[in-house]
Amino acid sequence: MNKRFASLALIAATIFCASAKNDDPVLMKVNGKDVKLSEFEYLYNKNNSQQVQKQTIDEYVDMFVTYKLKVADAEAAGIDTTKSFITEFNGHRNELAQPYLTDNSTIDRLVGEAYNRMQEEVNVSHIMIHISEDPIKNKQSKMRLDSIRKEIKAGNGTFADMASKYSTDRSTNQRGGLMGWITAGRWPYPFEKAAWDTKTGDVSEITETFAGFHIIMVNERRPSQGQINAKHILKLTHGKSPEEAEKAKAQIDSIYNVLVTKSPTEINAAFSDAASAESECGSRQQGGDLGWFGIGQMVPEFETAAFALNNGEMSKPIRTQFGWHIIYRVANKGIGTLEECKPGIVMAINNDERGFLPEKEMASKMRIKHNTAIIEKNYNKVINDLKKAGKFDSTFIAKYADSNMPIIKIGKETVALKNIFKSLSCAISKEVSFGIAQIDEKIETVMNVSSIDYERRHLEEFYPEFRNLVNEYRDGILLFEISNRNVWEKAAKDKEGLEAYFQANRTKYDNWTAPKYKGFVIFTSNDSIMNEAQKFLEGKNLAIDSVAPILRQQFGRKDIRVERVIAAKGENNIVDYIAFGGEKPTNEKNKWQHYFGYMGQLLTSPEEAADVRGQVTSDYQAKLEKEWVENLKTKYPVKINQKALNNLKKK
Repeated sequence: MNKRFASLALIAATIFCASAKNDDPVLMKVNGKDVKLSEFEYLYNKNNSQQVQKQTIDEYVDMFVTYKLKVADAEAAGIDTTKSFITEFNGHRNELAQPYLTDNSTIDRLVGEAYNRMQEEVNVSHIMIHISEDPIKNKQSKMRLDSIRKEIKAGNGTFADMASKYSTDRSTNQRGGLMGWITAGRWPYPFEKAAWDTKTGDVSEITETFAGFHIIMVNERRPSQGQINAKHILKLTHGKSPEEAEKAKAQIDSIYNVLVTKSPTEINAAFSDAASAESECGSRQQGGDLGWFGIGQMVPEFETAAFALNNGEMSKPIRTQFGWHIIYRVANKGIGTLEECKPGIVMAINNDERGFLPEKEMASKMRIKHNTAIIEKNYNKVINDLKKAGKFDSTFIAKYADSNMPIIKIGKETVALKNIFKSLSCAISKEVSFGIAQIDEKIETVMNVSSIDYERRHLEEFYPEFRNLVNEYRDGILLFEISNRNVWEKAAKDKEGLEAYFQANRTKYDNWTAPKYKGFVIFTSNDSIMNEAQKFLEGKNLAIDSVAPILRQQFGRKDIRVERVIAAKGENNIVDYIAFGGEKPTNEKNKWQHYFGYMGQLLTSPEEAADVRGQVTSDYQAKLEKEWVENLKTKYPVKINQKALNNLKKK
């Protein structure tokens, strides 16, 4: 919460949510503006939640009226129309609105779904056809893939044969589409969903990812193997001649023959040393340590060998597409608890397609809540016009780009057709069918966005507790600014007023128990400048406010510093040295080792407001506050509904 609210008596550290009321009468009118009973009750309960001594309703009414009078004065001054106020208020409102526009149930469901899938690994094959920028080609690709799926389901060809023949994924089509074991959280969400939702031995429906269209065959399932921590030593063969590959094999065998002689207590350290010296992998800098990894993160041959080891065991040399490896398995761990895994899962959700699901489901709820619907009569007119035009082109789009004809109804409002057409494009295709699809898709998007926006803009109508909290923030910003203008900042800048107040109330501040030194302390960067400054000031009768500017101009800011002080003995060790015979303080690390007093005198009581500025300013602010409030009571009329107030007292 903004720090300015901390000084308001109406603000508490905890939030009391006022319940919705069927009967919410006007409790009072302040300068003609209605104040509902629910707002008063909300702030009364909130105020009492932070008080040691609880206030009665009658006691609180006076404070509340004063509060509202100040807000009325801020509104009369036009503070609520300034750019700075609007920016700050909107920022607070948007922050407060976010919980009302977030579908936490969807997030919780997605987290639970992901965690449950992490408990299982799935062996899959797939057939993929790459996606295109041309929607017509994509439609054809989906139709082809659907035909392939039907042939497989009918027994007219095996999945492996169809993958080898039709799949455009070169990394798997030569293996009959086999991807092997996969784990949750490492694949596009639609692909993962299809893999885990499809029964073992069955083929999924067509699934679309950013890469293409897929059908997935689920071959096997097994419990999660968890993760292992392993090290390896690599001798590369990729891209090398047969002779160089043979040399790499001889080198890895030689390393293995040395390591295999090590005892169980020696092998871990010996393996790290050998990896640092011999491995041709970047992990050599960590002694070959690959960190923690699970199924599907390494090439199949490496993964199979690593997971087959026990902790503390070393593999024989194995070959992968990269070269020859020796693997040493350090440790293993299972899937963590839900609480341990949740932060990583939430991060993954926010970074893939699932990140849009909470908003999408919230939009669905808002569309139902606000009866969002297409205005069929106007929609049909547009589609009929498109069919008559015979093509979807820039001319047709321009016809409706500025149209205010309503196309969507949301609550009591409508959305104009121009909001649909202003961002449509016909660059890919001019076909009528493509145009209809584009219009429908954009309408769907606008219905979702506008339904949430309608909820956002009308939250105060739907949730009394939100309305009261937002009003509290709004009034708090206004109260701070108007109080600053009329009391705090005014008192600080009104030197004449402060001095007059001090002189009229001198006896109130004549309470010093010990004399104080009042004057300047002049600091210099070295003793030479100190001597020059003392000579420069000799015989000069400078005005108080000109001492610092003149010295800075004469000697420069880097070599001189001026401080005006007022302190009693024991309050400042430099003043103690200059005025009260104390020892000279030293600090060799401090640049300002050299200093002297100037225009100093000992006072037994304050002689001007500046000598007791803090106390005088506080008292002067209290005076201004009192005069301001008295003026507000005569300036703005207040009418209280005593019947509503009495009913509240009876609760």
